[in-house]
Amino acid sequence: MIPRLLMKDICKSFPGVNALESVNLEVIQGEVHVLVGENGAGKSTLMKILAGIYQPDKGLIELDGKRVSILNTETANKLGIYMIHQELNLVPELSVAENIYLGRNFPKRRNSLIDWKSLYNNTGGVLEELSLPIDPKLKVKNLSVAQQQMIEIAKVVSENEPKIIIMDEPTAAITEKETEELFHQIRKLKRKNVSIIYISHRLEEINLIGDRITIMRDGRVVGSSIPISTIDKRKIIQMMVGREIDSQYPKKVHPIGTEILQVKDISSTKSNDVVSFNLYHGEVLGFAGLIGAGRTELMRSIFGADKRRTGKLFINGKEIKIETPADAVKHGIAFLTEDRKQTGLLLQRPVFTNITLVGMHKYIRHLLINHSKEKDDSQKYIAELRIKTPSYDSITSSLSGGNQQKVIFARWLLKDAEILILDEPTRGIDVNAKAEIYEIINDLVKSGKAIILISSDLPELIGMSDRIAVMSEGKITGILNRGEFSQERIMELAVQHIKEPVNQDNYERRGKYERS
Repeated sequence: MIPRLLMKDICKSFPGVNALESVNLEVIQGEVHVLVGENGAGKSTLMKILAGIYQPDKGLIELDGKRVSILNTETANKLGIYMIHQELNLVPELSVAENIYLGRNFPKRRNSLIDWKSLYNNTGGVLEELSLPIDPKLKVKNLSVAQQQMIEIAKVVSENEPKIIIMDEPTAAITEKETEELFHQIRKLKRKNVSIIYISHRLEEINLIGDRITIMRDGRVVGSSIPISTIDKRKIIQMMVGREIDSQYPKKVHPIGTEILQVKDISSTKSNDVVSFNLYHGEVLGFAGLIGAGRTELMRSIFGADKRRTGKLFINGKEIKIETPADAVKHGIAFLTEDRKQTGLLLQRPVFTNITLVGMHKYIRHLLINHSKEKDDSQKYIAELRIKTPSYDSITSSLSGGNQQKVIFARWLLKDAEILILDEPTRGIDVNAKAEIYEIINDLVKSGKAIILISSDLPELIGMSDRIAVMSEGKITGILNRGEFSQERIMELAVQHIKEPVNQDNYERRGKYERS
């Protein structure tokens, strides 16, 4: 049987970096071929060559047994090769229908004006084919991330008969239920003999959707076209990082200290529900819930990024007022946002600037900035957190996702924050970088810092938390101690619809530590 795709001896270098060295990849018709590796392993570079974004320095590509030259994305699309990027390429202010037809010929009337009725009808047919109950006239900005992911797929399958679809981290920002729907769509594409190249750091989902797996490390293939049924997660991790990792979630249990934060009857301007919880020195308090449960909104209200309708905050027993993020920072609260690229980092600025951003007042005297001390302090945390960067003045966008995330940690360590709110801190980073982030969390709680960990990755929450608060529709539906953790129990609480929020008495019964 002739493979759908053969990439042979692909090489690619950038200034100072040998990105790919003699890489081979075989994909057969109608399979889900999983491609894994650490950030910087070469996965994205290889796929960008296939998608026509980069040109290889050496090597050849065959499609259905014929050698092809992919000069650009237009050439790739004509050959039936499409790439759905992790950062979705949709225009938020345009409708679903307009996004699907963007870059191609809109249906026209005889007077050359757009035939809007045909546009919406045609789009409706495509969405119905994919079992997507979405209004073609709806603006994309009103869709969930999972729905936008589906629109990207609809855009691909509506234009031509795709042969290969590359999906880069398609489940990084969606819920378990939405992931199931995505997998349903992928299986439908497989039945139409479409080949899927599936890039993911979520190793637990590989067995659910993949047929074969290729593993990359340092620009080379270290495991080629392995049937997924014949390899376990531990072996995959070992091949990715080149060594054994003792535990995927290296939680170190430390004695829990006294209460540091009390959140009492907090509600945002967008919700009538009130939320109360307590946080302790040396604790990781996980927050679980489906997308839309209100976890991020709650933390933004606490941090002063969004206005609160009601509620009080207490630190070490004293009531505090937080109206803005600056107030929160003054009280020792840090917030690592879920979107480091949009709201967490100044990507086109040097690494040291991002590290010292919040604590700049330390370096300013008589209107002059002490750049020498600023860079010395940055260098200290670069070394301490093992941030892989050529220099402290390298542009931050040039770092891998895991190292960008560590830059944000360095910022708050420099500021000496006592409470760190971490919103999806390991989203989109590789297994080795995750292990390093977990070690940072362990070190922080060992020193007495308090962590709030928001994650859509239930194994991560279970592995790293001391307690887990579960939210549903803006309410806390339960707070579980470590001995009560299970994915089933968390999901029960995550979909639970209750008439009134868990009150403080119930919280004290169910979620507070037993102290001797």
